This record gives sequence, C-alpha cells and structure tokens, in this order.
Amino acid sequence: MALINESQPEEFILLGFDELPWLEILLFIILLITYPMTLMGNIAIILVSRLDPRLHSPMYFFLTNLSFLDMCYTTSIVPQMLFNLGSSKKTISYMGCAVQLYFYHIMGATECLLLALMSFDRYVAICRPLHYSRIMNQRICIQLMSIVWLSGITYAVSEATVTLQLPLCGVNKLDHLVCEIPVLIKTACGEKEANELALSVVCIFIVAVPLCLTLASYASIGRAVLNIKSSKGRKKAFGTCSSHLIVVFLFYGPAISMYLQPPSSITRDQPKFMALFYGVVTPTANPFIYTLRNKDVKGALSNLVKSIFSSK
Repeated sequence: MALINESQPEEFILLGFDELPWLEILLFIILLITYPMTLMGNIAIILVSRLDPRLHSPMYFFLTNLSFLDMCYTTSIVPQMLFNLGSSKKTISYMGCAVQLYFYHIMGATECLLLALMSFDRYVAICRPLHYSRIMNQRICIQLMSIVWLSGITYAVSEATVTLQLPLCGVNKLDHLVCEIPVLIKTACGEKEANELALSVVCIFIVAVPLCLTLASYASIGRAVLNIKSSKGRKKAFGTCSSHLIVVFLFYGPAISMYLQPPSSITRDQPKFMALFYGVVTPTANPFIYTLRNKDVKGALSNLVKSIFSSK
C-alpha cells in the first residue's frame, strides 16, 4: 500500500479494476449510455406524476421521491466513476471523497426507508381500501416522507462522520470505484472493531428492519389478493405491487450482502460490483420497471409526449 506522511491524505487513489483495463473500458461505455438514460427516465416519471392529475395520489407522490433519490444517488458516484475510468488519473480529493461519502449514503439510507414506506402504502391501499384516503392523506404522506428523509440524513451523517475520524496511517489507496463506508473502515488502521459493530447495528435498523416490514406487508397483501373474487381485481392488485416488489429485491439484495457483514470479511471485488448494482443498475432499471408494468404511467407518458409534439 502507498504511504504518505499525513494521517489524512490530500487525495485518494481509487484503484477500481486497474488489473482489468478491458473491463474498465467496457464499464466506461456502459455508464456513458446508462447515466443519461437514468436521468431522463426518472425526470420523465417526476414530470408525469406532477403534471397528470390522475397521478396525484400517495403512490405517485412516493414514486416521485424515489425517482428524485435515484437521480441524486447515481449522480453522487457516476460522474466521478466516468472521469476515473476514462483517464489514467484515478484520484479523488479527500474533501471530494468526504462529500461523496455523505451524499451517497444519505440517498442510499433514505431509499431503504422509502421502499418500506411504499410497501406500507400498498398494504393500506389493498388491505384497508375503505380507510385509505383517511390514513394516507396528504398531511400524513408529507410527514412520513419527512421522517424518512430525516432518518436517512441522520444515519448517513453520523456514520460517515465517525468513519472519517478513523486513522488511515497515511494509506491513500482505496480498492474501490467510489468512497464507501465499509471500504474506508477496512482500509483504516488501528482499532476499528467498534466501527464495524456500530455499522452492523445501525444497518440492521436501516436495511434489515425495513426489509422485514416490507416482506410482512406483502405477506398480508398476498393473502388479501387471494381473497379477491374477481380475476380482474386480482390482476390489478398484483400489477400495482409487482413493480415495487421487483425494485425491493434489486435494491435490498446487494445492500444486505454489503452492509450486514463485517467490513473485514468483504472480498476484494465485492464492493465494486455491489456499488455498480445498487448505485447504477437499480436507478437505471426503476423507471423502466414502473413504466412498463404500470398502465397509468404509460398513459400519462403517452399524453405528455403527444402534448409536446402537438404544441410544436
């Protein structure tokens, strides 16, 4: 490992896949294509959710927040990754690493909690339809969303701040594509067992508990859907939930494998592939999952496109 005099280096070298240059070229091309697609897809969902009166419901209010999160989430890492993959200089300043660390984990933690909140919304809509408008009114939705954002910010700021206090003993190489908490803990020197334990405990509440609540909600939803006598009603209920359930598994799976184990036990390339998955693949796939499987969103998008061309 390269050593420098300061405990906190002026910059980090992000090694990435330095031993596989062909893979870095391939990743650069993929990111160059998928990043604009991610931005356009999520912006489209935000626009139609705001402009189409038929989509002014709690479900699409939460979906708008999810799309905004996905844009910020992928933007916090992809531009830096493109710069490093496309050049021989694979560095990021210490301050840039710290900023990336905060934003990346704020968006990730908030999305974990938001996905659980969206499953609760679907639970109320299907299992308590007569009380839905009273339980999920506009004021309650805004309050719940505020709690989700505040919780995500609190977790990320506290955990990232504690991680940045760890001594690096002059090590300025990170075997990763981005600045991420488990990798920084693994790179740090000295006693770090307390940080590993704190990360695991906090992630139980940020990742494991929301996932368990989500699965419990869908277990109740599944029973309620099976009790619907109309096949058309069952199909509609299943359609509104299946998109969200796909996103849940795409996001929580990699997050669990990365954050609910001690950083010291993480293999070398695992953080890189996991970061690409839940930081790039999932935000890119979400707009397509929600539009391809949702007639309301497809109809709203079609109307938006028609209105744009007709105005021209």
